[in-house]
Amino acid sequence: MKRIVILLFLLHSCFSLDLFSQSRQNPNIIVILADDMGTGDLSSYNETSQIHTPNIDKLAAEGMRFTKAHSPSSVCTPTRYSLLTGRYAWRTTLKEQVLWPWDPPLIEPSRLTLPEMLQNAGYFTAAVGKWHLGWNWPTKDGNSAKEKAGQNVDYQKPINGGPIDHGFDYYFGDDVPNFPPYTFIENDRVVKVPTVEKPDSMFGHSGLMVPNWKLEEVMPAITHKSVEIIDSVAKSGNVNPFMLYFSLTAPHTPIAPIDRFRGKSNAGGYGDYVVEVDWSVGKIMKALERNRLDENTLVIFTSDNGSPARDGTDMAGELNSVTRKYGHDPSDGFRGIKADIWEGGHRVPFIAKWPGKIPVGTESSEIINLVDIMATVAEITDYRLQDNMAEDSYDITPVLFGENYNIPLREATVYHSFSGNFAIQQDEWKLILWPGSGGWTSPVGQDSLKSLPKYQLYNMKKDPKELHNLTGDMPGKVTDLKNILSRYIREGRSTPGNPQSNAPVEKWPQVDYWMSE
Repeated sequence: MKRIVILLFLLHSCFSLDLFSQSRQNPNIIVILADDMGTGDLSSYNETSQIHTPNIDKLAAEGMRFTKAHSPSSVCTPTRYSLLTGRYAWRTTLKEQVLWPWDPPLIEPSRLTLPEMLQNAGYFTAAVGKWHLGWNWPTKDGNSAKEKAGQNVDYQKPINGGPIDHGFDYYFGDDVPNFPPYTFIENDRVVKVPTVEKPDSMFGHSGLMVPNWKLEEVMPAITHKSVEIIDSVAKSGNVNPFMLYFSLTAPHTPIAPIDRFRGKSNAGGYGDYVVEVDWSVGKIMKALERNRLDENTLVIFTSDNGSPARDGTDMAGELNSVTRKYGHDPSDGFRGIKADIWEGGHRVPFIAKWPGKIPVGTESSEIINLVDIMATVAEITDYRLQDNMAEDSYDITPVLFGENYNIPLREATVYHSFSGNFAIQQDEWKLILWPGSGGWTSPVGQDSLKSLPKYQLYNMKKDPKELHNLTGDMPGKVTDLKNILSRYIREGRSTPGNPQSNAPVEKWPQVDYWMSE
């Protein structure tokens, strides 16, 4: 805690009087990002949920709950990029899947991020928990850490390209809980040097770990660190606002609830881990109340993508096993799971609370996307975004503040699957530019896909479970949506403004599949 207090003091002393007077009026901002949680996991969204989530339900009752919120991707790395940059991740070199152990940073050095924007507005910015956006790992031999599977990493040196280099004043986390190195990182250095090989019996990719590393201790550690930051802000006397990006590691595998939460749900180890997520959210809210910071704090709770619905067996379990065993559906009746282009892959909970600004106990069916957080915060803090910033982010404050508006905020919304396949939705119409799930749910093999129509078109108002493909009935709608997506790709943006560039690749098969027609 002492290190955080000192940092807050130094930052406070550097701010100008003009910045001081401006920042006093801005709210504190906390974004809590669950990992692999579906809308069906929360009792405030799903009446038949086998999990009770009173703290998140209370947050929903005191703010606004969105019923048509989406992640830009059905897997985590691209969603995290989009949330922090306001730009779809498929515009980068990452056209499919996620970053893997020892991969370099995905966020470009010149790219403005949400925390950098808030630093410019006078905020103290902190990130806690899962990063999963890559690092420049220092090595002993000059070769890449990726090439040597991390065996050549020099843990005595700073790790560049992470949160500290992208706008966060402070970071504490474990990068990815099932990736090496199994140790906590504070700012740009490991807290303890990993010295022993992870046993094969322990969940996760092979690599070095700190002796006696416990997967169950990650969630409590990052929760307590987040509370510590809030307490430090209050005790420091710092009058400038703060931003906390609290990126949870649950209920993603390893499904590792601590003993006090085991048996607390009716959905096995997975449900118990969701209960721990709810506890974590409750700790954050209590810290705000205890320090009298809750009245001028915008709190957003959401998830990076849908759930794979694993039951927690051996800290994982088979896909959809929690539904088969316990009758609990994290996708809340929608088709698909994490990784899929269907709704279960990217429809996520989204709850926002800001006393006096966001109407209490309200609900919105406006289609929003996690990529919209950056433009929304820019509007709240009166930050002017340039054409090369947040190219896919829409300001959703008219919805949040209960203002009148006559048209949908977004022209259309783009979704991206694990395999890099596209879907685009405009109003009730959703076009999937692939015959299958694009992820982990059958059909995925080439033989099974051959017999299916090339595209999928669904009326999400009449057919929210995506059961009736209308491509043959409405070819004009298919063409219209393809043209919108083609324009978004060609112009490097989906918001109004001057065209921008996407990262070039030699071949982009997911786009070649349909754009050449």
